[in-house]
Amino acid sequence: CLDEEGKVHKFDSSWRTENCDDCSCSRTGIGCCTSYMRPVDYDEEKCESIFNKETCSYKVVEKDDHSKECPVHSWVG
Repeated sequence: CLDEEGKVHKFDSSWRTENCDDCSCSRTGIGCCTSYMRPVDYDEEKCESIFNKETCSYKVVEKDDHSKECPVHSWVG
């Protein structure tokens, strides 16, 4: 399989992209999906979500104090 970056992958292999997508190669082609959950139900006036590309995860923190995490009631992915 040839991915969008021009790299060749063996059949039945899997990998994680720089954009945190999990991909796999089969004889029918390449399939990819996000490897992370996205927060969708939190106080957006008081808080903001920050994506960490190193851990492929979101953290939801107070806008005025990033050391304080906010509760998240729903995630999608």
